[in-house]
Amino acid sequence: MARIAGVDLPNKKRMEYALTYIYGIGLHNSRLILDAVGIDYNKRSHELTEDEAAAIRKEIQEHYMVEGDLRKKVAMDIKSLMDLGSYRGLRHRKGLPCRGQKTKTNARTRKGKKRTVGAAAK
Repeated sequence: MARIAGVDLPNKKRMEYALTYIYGIGLHNSRLILDAVGIDYNKRSHELTEDEAAAIRKEIQEHYMVEGDLRKKVAMDIKSLMDLGSYRGLRHRKGLPCRGQKTKTNARTRKGKKRTVGAAAK
């Protein structure tokens, strides 16, 4: 089992998709990394040699922000928006959608479980 950036990659997956299990690496970046290191996209993650895994680790560490560092940066960016008092920061603070979606209906992911108002129990 290959372990890269603190994440265990799934054994049977092709490398281009296995790398996407790392937070901050999507399919495009995965292909860029494999091209830079010179590994075939179709190679399975359990077929990786130690040298190839080390080369992928080195490439990610030098050129990409992933996992803990990226999560910390995103959290700090959101916190700075809230501290500034910007519109997006206020929406984050209230737990509402920040990107212009309507909230009269839907938006349940951000607002949480529906709370009925007005119909009192008898």
